[in-house]
Amino acid sequence: MTLDDLAARARHLATGRGRAVLGITGSPGAGKSTLAEHLVAALRQAPPPGHAADWVAHVPMDGFHLADVELDRLGRRARKGAPDTFDAAGYAALLRRLREDEDEVVYAPAFERDLEQPIAGSIPVFRAARLVVTEGNYLLLDQGDWKRVRAGLDEVWFCALDSGERLRRLIARHERFGKDHDAAVAWVMGTDQRNADLVATTQDRADLVVPDVVLRSIGAAAEG
Repeated sequence: MTLDDLAARARHLATGRGRAVLGITGSPGAGKSTLAEHLVAALRQAPPPGHAADWVAHVPMDGFHLADVELDRLGRRARKGAPDTFDAAGYAALLRRLREDEDEVVYAPAFERDLEQPIAGSIPVFRAARLVVTEGNYLLLDQGDWKRVRAGLDEVWFCALDSGERLRRLIARHERFGKDHDAAVAWVMGTDQRNADLVATTQDRADLVVPDVVLRSIGAAAEG
């Protein structure tokens, strides 16, 4: 399996009449965002006949993080990133709206990692987009409002990165965005690991498992 193979599979999803939505999931630090970004870039470089580069769009789930002020009100800020710290119903509603394909433009929220906050109306998805790639931890979670998410996705791919490499990347990411090493390790081995263990139970519901070797290759290219 290569990135070209994955791009061909994603392209095939968009051959029907309506807009297709592809989900990429996996535990924290598994390479979901990196895979999505590389996949979208590859697809934009070679759009189908009659389409421009904006035929594919990227809409991350992380824009549906609850803001810190709301997490404080709910008493959940210390567990930020857990399933109940997102607006799962809002995310499911956005996916449904994207699939319905009735609007000239749909605005989605983004997540600003420098601020650690969601930013509304940051990502425009234009009518020209025939494929939307979305990624996040809980796309296959079968509890609460997350149950509604899977219905909005044509396929879901699971990123199965080796746990040691996943932890290394995750610690480095927390350090890059402001945590000292000890705080990063504590967060990764606590809150993040509890979330990772939950996400791992959803792997058997995926349509495709993207193996470690592919994710390492894409990650190495990104780091290089």
